[in-house]
Amino acid sequence: MRAGTWPATGRQIQKVASYVLRSMFDVRYMSYVCRSYVRYTFYVLRSTFYVESKTSNVERRTSDVGVSGTPKMAPRLLSYIELTKPRITFLIVLTAAASFCLGSEGPLNYIQFFHTIFGITLLSSGIATLNQFLERESDGLMLRTRCRPLPAGKLAPKTALLFGVILTALALIYLALFINLLTAILGVIAFTGYLFLYTPLKTRTTLCTFIGAFPGAMPALMGWAAARGQLSIEGWVLFAILFLWQFPHFFSIAWLYREDYARAGIRMLPVVESEGRVTGQQIVIYTLLLLPVSLLPTLLKLSGSIYFYGALALGIAFIYYGIRVAILRSKWQARRLLQASVLYLPLLFALMVLNQGGK
Repeated sequence: MRAGTWPATGRQIQKVASYVLRSMFDVRYMSYVCRSYVRYTFYVLRSTFYVESKTSNVERRTSDVGVSGTPKMAPRLLSYIELTKPRITFLIVLTAAASFCLGSEGPLNYIQFFHTIFGITLLSSGIATLNQFLERESDGLMLRTRCRPLPAGKLAPKTALLFGVILTALALIYLALFINLLTAILGVIAFTGYLFLYTPLKTRTTLCTFIGAFPGAMPALMGWAAARGQLSIEGWVLFAILFLWQFPHFFSIAWLYREDYARAGIRMLPVVESEGRVTGQQIVIYTLLLLPVSLLPTLLKLSGSIYFYGALALGIAFIYYGIRVAILRSKWQARRLLQASVLYLPLLFALMVLNQGGK
């Protein structure tokens, strides 16, 4: 062992840990981090609705610090925020928050709600960071991801690993202490399933999307378990909605970045099946399955008729965009489907919460 190895690692651990802890307990600094996170998340979400060129200009604009249009904040802080994949974390936290509201009996417990959102945000950020650590080499091969912090050299891999481990560990401990053990166990399942099953299988089999959809849908169950302390049929219906939604969403992304994914050896269905016929069929099948499942909350008296008709309209629109992809098989239609999927999920859960228990 070289002299100085452990002291250097110890200083790095202390530095990353102090950064995380400071953001948690220093109110002014936490406020600054939250504002920066929200601004960057908004920018990344907005970029989803831009038609991208072949060289993925939008992705590079969201990754390069100092380029016109990106939020002005400390470069290192921006790199840490990028590691947490704000767009994905936003959708995860949104579904968990909605599930908590739907699972709450009586008046909403705002303190418990905050603990749930904070813990799941930490967990999602930690898993996303560790995922980028594991995929740093393949990210460097793809145009859409080569400007991420690790392949671009903005952060050292060891720093990202420590940051991810600290966030994940804090999240699981936090959920166990401030929410309940069941929510923490579901978090462990999501963590292990995503990082140790889905991530390595992406370069081995097209079944990776199906396997990854299980940990991907776990936030719905976590939000429900945090509110109820147990799992019931209503929670599993929310899980099923999120499970089915992922297929058209991720297939459309893989269709858009087919060449990039092929360059990195990622074996998702749109990459392996170049004609797009089977992929189109799968998209239509899952959007068709999603429609009746999305109507079940009304039958279970979780939401009322306003939600029912809203979910019906959203589901039909989602199917329409799925059919367009299956027929025309173009990147433009895949982009439209991706945009539809990003709108569909928050609108569906918002309707569910606003019409909770209604008529």
